[in-house]
Amino acid sequence: MRGVLGGRWRRVASQVGRSVTVWAVSTATMLVLAGILPDFRLRSADGDSATDIAVTAAFGAGAFGLLSALVWPLLVRLLLLVPAFVLGLLVFFLNGALLLLALRLNPNPGERGAAAPETAVVVAAVMSAVASATGAALAVRDDDAYRRRLYRLADRRRRALPPGPATPGTVFLQFDGVGHDVLLAAVRKGLMPTTARWLGRPGGPETPASHRLTRWRTDWSSQTGASQLGILHGSTFDVPAFRWYEKETREVMVCNRPTSAAELQRRAVRRTGDGGLLSADGASRGNLFSGGADEQALVLSIATRRRSRANRSRAGYFAYFSDPANAVRTALSFVAEVAREIVQSTRARLRGQRPRVSRGGLYPFVRAFATVVERDVVVAAVMGDMLAGRTSVYADLVAYDEVAHHSGPMSRDTEKVLQRLDRALALIEKVAEHAPRPYRIVVLSDHGQSPGETFRACYGLTLGDLVRAGCGLPVPRRARRTHSGAEARAAVRAALRIPVEEGEERYRPDRRSEPIVLASGNLGLVSFPDVPHRMTKEEIDARHPALLTTLANHPGIGFLLVRSAAHGGVVLGAYGAEIPLADLDDHPGPLTPFGPGAADAVRRTHSFPHTADIMVNSFLDPADGEVLAFEEQIGSHGGLGGAQGAPFLLSPLALSSPVADGAELTGAEQVHDVLRRWLAEACGPEVPVGEAGPDRRAA
Repeated sequence: MRGVLGGRWRRVASQVGRSVTVWAVSTATMLVLAGILPDFRLRSADGDSATDIAVTAAFGAGAFGLLSALVWPLLVRLLLLVPAFVLGLLVFFLNGALLLLALRLNPNPGERGAAAPETAVVVAAVMSAVASATGAALAVRDDDAYRRRLYRLADRRRRALPPGPATPGTVFLQFDGVGHDVLLAAVRKGLMPTTARWLGRPGGPETPASHRLTRWRTDWSSQTGASQLGILHGSTFDVPAFRWYEKETREVMVCNRPTSAAELQRRAVRRTGDGGLLSADGASRGNLFSGGADEQALVLSIATRRRSRANRSRAGYFAYFSDPANAVRTALSFVAEVAREIVQSTRARLRGQRPRVSRGGLYPFVRAFATVVERDVVVAAVMGDMLAGRTSVYADLVAYDEVAHHSGPMSRDTEKVLQRLDRALALIEKVAEHAPRPYRIVVLSDHGQSPGETFRACYGLTLGDLVRAGCGLPVPRRARRTHSGAEARAAVRAALRIPVEEGEERYRPDRRSEPIVLASGNLGLVSFPDVPHRMTKEEIDARHPALLTTLANHPGIGFLLVRSAAHGGVVLGAYGAEIPLADLDDHPGPLTPFGPGAADAVRRTHSFPHTADIMVNSFLDPADGEVLAFEEQIGSHGGLGGAQGAPFLLSPLALSSPVADGAELTGAEQVHDVLRRWLAEACGPEVPVGEAGPDRRAA
């Protein structure tokens, strides 16, 4: 008993000592800033004596620290409904307001400090950063203090839990958009030392590997919506693209739209009867879907539910920004990232770098949010889950995917992002040492990215322009400009020709029946909204005789998939190629450059109820893996071709092998089954194992 009390008093004394030290450092910081900044003064009643100025600084620093601890969390909670982007920008001003209030709290009017509002913002930011750094430095040698600090940074709202179980927990970290080959290249370049060490290749003498790297293959729809739905809920059925048109509801489904995400999750749960990968004491952080987790933060599929659930979706922001030091640090990093993007895009433009897309407007802020705010909040949430001893955690870090779309998958910009992802991985590995239970960390990606110019940059018209031309509809004047190169000029002329012979009756659609053309990376979808069913090739030819030929013969298009009254489904290519789906294994035709598995992926998508009337996949250059995006992206994914269909799975050797020797891991549903098996291995019967992936794919 005496030993327990003694240990408790030692911890209290240690905490008091750290608090006093932080207060002293904050007071010194305030004095230095008062001497440097002309609009920041620490006044006293008797002529600004050194002693009274020091007392004023000490009182102001103490009041500011106390307000930060007590008022700031309440203030952030009140602003929980404010978009996280806006909250990040408000951080500086709110912190400055707290400092002004702290200076006014001195009971002696003659010893109250004063500062201009803009100066208060600067002083508050510096003091928060210094206090945070001092507290961290003092806690480094104290494991308990270090653990408590990480705990507060990650999740202030956690409940007190008993000691964790001896069985391992599992953390799944999704590096959004990082392909298998990109990861290996980064390891070889020394950009990701933590990952390299796990693989036994740290850049120096080889060390024993702790993890294995497995390549897996996506379905045709190689994008986060399909892959993450399959990984978390065990079904990718009827997700033909990132966005598609559903005729019965006359709505466009978009995977990153909250209403669509909620509906896709509902359909997957109904189809599989499976609660989700995280249904046993799990946490879902920064994902499109919940995975059946009890704890959810920054999850898109619950963002449209009643307000209390929507607030749960944003709770991760509260947990992180409730510490003003976190808020200031992230806000400073946010501003730096905006400046970095502006410099990088300006340099690319001045150098005439190709390929290149526009990176102006709001994009620098979108990039900074993805690479700084989302990363910091999600990593902090994962740390909190580990320190709370949760059984399973799945978190998505989207930074690489966002930057690669605009800078290219193998650019210097994305290399910097990969370095930061590896540092986040190292931090999570360090936190695992302080968790109440052992943890196995699995890193995976949902798809890769394929480089290449945009379709519009190559040919002067969009896929929508080309479809309208093939239907005999007006196209914008810009689409009539020819580009250099005989092939490109011929393609544009062919697209803009009159698609029927003179004197023949031409179908003239009204606005309600004009084709809807949607793009998902290098995958295009064409739907005719006035026809309630999926049109056949024969019906399309009867209505628009030149459309399919115009598309299939265009040099920027690899192949088409259409329904056929005669063959069930056919793949169309240039020079009149028309291969029934049943014959693709023996005669792949236009699918040849897309490699093994392409025929199975196309046949599976053909079976979906909401597959578009015409599915369009862009050209692939097999020599360098480049594709042509139908969106304004120079790193794209969503269709077949190149590295976009080859993500990775990095798993501890303590877990069973994902696949048998020589077998290939195909589709997110099979990845789901592997992850469920690993959870069952770690935790036994408390985590039920789902159905087998191949059976669901056959269904």
